[in-house]
Amino acid sequence: MIGKVIFGPKKANTWVNIQVESPKVLQKHLVTYGIDAEMAAYALDRNERARVEYDDDHDCLLLIYNAPKRRLANSFNETFPVTFFIKDQRIITISNEENQYIIDGMREILAAEKNYSIHSFLFECLYFITTSYFPIVESMVQERNRLTKELRERTTKDNLLALSDVETGTAYFLTSAKQNVLLLEQFRLGRVVRGLTDDEVDELEDVQIEAKQLVEMTELSSQILEQLGSTFNNVLNNNLNETMRVLTVLSIILTIPTIVTGFFGMNMPLPGVDSPLSWIGTIIFSIVIGIIVHLLIKFYFKD
Repeated sequence: MIGKVIFGPKKANTWVNIQVESPKVLQKHLVTYGIDAEMAAYALDRNERARVEYDDDHDCLLLIYNAPKRRLANSFNETFPVTFFIKDQRIITISNEENQYIIDGMREILAAEKNYSIHSFLFECLYFITTSYFPIVESMVQERNRLTKELRERTTKDNLLALSDVETGTAYFLTSAKQNVLLLEQFRLGRVVRGLTDDEVDELEDVQIEAKQLVEMTELSSQILEQLGSTFNNVLNNNLNETMRVLTVLSIILTIPTIVTGFFGMNMPLPGVDSPLSWIGTIIFSIVIGIIVHLLIKFYFKD
């Protein structure tokens, strides 16, 4: 399905949205609109990184921008590439289930203002995508704070795995945000920017400011998560060391009765071995030796 929206001061611009699941059919539609096959291949790659390219031969601009997924994938947040083509006063997008909320947002942008130029509309869309990161990042921060509070009370496997998912999602967002900033800087230095108006340049700068702020926000969150992971790892190691220390002390103390009773189990004369109360003396002697050993260990290996 192909949707078209005409906009602009003189109704000279067109937004074409292609919604096709088959890659072959999608490529056929792109070629119909004059998109080079090589550039169309970038749009078909779901793992394509953020990039901006200009095809001089076909006078076509390709821009791939990283956007956040609204739904969790594999228990953590991920991103996906959104493709924009600009050719012959047309801005062409490709919609699917993942980026449907972006297409809806683009419709709302045009519904609010019909007099966008091609590049103004593009920058408004990039601004919308960039700002859509922030609510998700804030929810990840809240989840991190909740998990941190629970881990302080009790360190469990489920909480540690949940914290790891937050850390993984933050890493995805940080990498994607950095790629977006690099893309905008490349766009700013490219030949296309020479034909932009002052208002369009200001809109591009607004997108850059938000993109850099997103990098700073996710970078701070990533550093905090890294520090938390290191802290809880040290806590677990200390708990393990304390557990091994207690077990070692108990094993030493429990060895003493075995040694004492071993002497009395030998076939040789010992003091008081003929007394009916000798077993009580053995127990008392073992307890006294155990207490002495415990005090010695506590004294020499105190914290």
